[in-house]
Amino acid sequence: MSTQTQTLASPSGDARSRDVAHAHKPFPKGRVAAWAITLAIAAYWAWSVAHNENFGWPVVTQYFFDPTVIRGLYVSLGLTVVAMIIGIALGLVLAVARMSSDRLASSLASLFIWFFRGTPLLVQLIFWYNLSTLFPTLSIGIPFGPTFMSWDTNSVISPMTAAIAGLALNESAYMAEIIRGGLLSVDKGQFETAEAFGMTRIRALRRIIIPQAMRSIVPPTGNQLISMIKATSLVSVIAMADLLYSVQSIYNRTFEIVPMLLVAVLWYLLITSVLNIGQAYIERYYSRGDRRTGAAKPAKETAVMAQATEAGA
Repeated sequence: MSTQTQTLASPSGDARSRDVAHAHKPFPKGRVAAWAITLAIAAYWAWSVAHNENFGWPVVTQYFFDPTVIRGLYVSLGLTVVAMIIGIALGLVLAVARMSSDRLASSLASLFIWFFRGTPLLVQLIFWYNLSTLFPTLSIGIPFGPTFMSWDTNSVISPMTAAIAGLALNESAYMAEIIRGGLLSVDKGQFETAEAFGMTRIRALRRIIIPQAMRSIVPPTGNQLISMIKATSLVSVIAMADLLYSVQSIYNRTFEIVPMLLVAVLWYLLITSVLNIGQAYIERYYSRGDRRTGAAKPAKETAVMAQATEAGA
């Protein structure tokens, strides 16, 4: 035992070589080599793309801010905003209906989500655009009774309305499941505590449950927004002058197919990059509560509910 103690205490021999004062982090040769290879490949690829005349970079530069392209870009952004607003609002209603104890409301919401999630978006857009072949007229009246008002379907379902209806209804089905998952992530005891404070179910959802569920809802909603930007390109098949349709109209005239497609790709990448930055800030805002300790949460939640009850009184 004494021999081992002397060996560990001795400043010479193997004990000195194990002294942490002389330790150092080994040089990461493998990691540096991987970085060098990756950077070399990336530099060669970038150089090849930049010096390949087949990409037509002068044409890309010429048409990047072309008025036709910019108008198509505005149409794509407008469709995205309108479709997302309608999709989120309708998705919230569908999520609450599906979680309802009312069998009829839950069944109807489930049927809606099943249909619009189970069919391709492109098929839905084509059906909406050709709705007049199924229903030549649209009318309001009593079922199996008199008709009060009627319109010609072709005058109502334009490419714009068909695009909004197809994108919004399809998006609402996905948003319903996203919102439902966020609501289910909140502890069920929150509802019981809210009821103990005398809050109705709607007020509890608005003031207690939904704010807490936003941490689970925001990230997939950001992904859906980015997907919606790209999904607007599908409306070009129904002659809607979005970004892709505008680019196609130009290369059908100039036969510069690849450069014009690059114009569309660069605009989509620019928009999605901006949206990614915005999504990161929003996620950071709604994840502030994660930094609180678990012991402080119950008292904080009770205080929040008390404030919400006083504000709603």
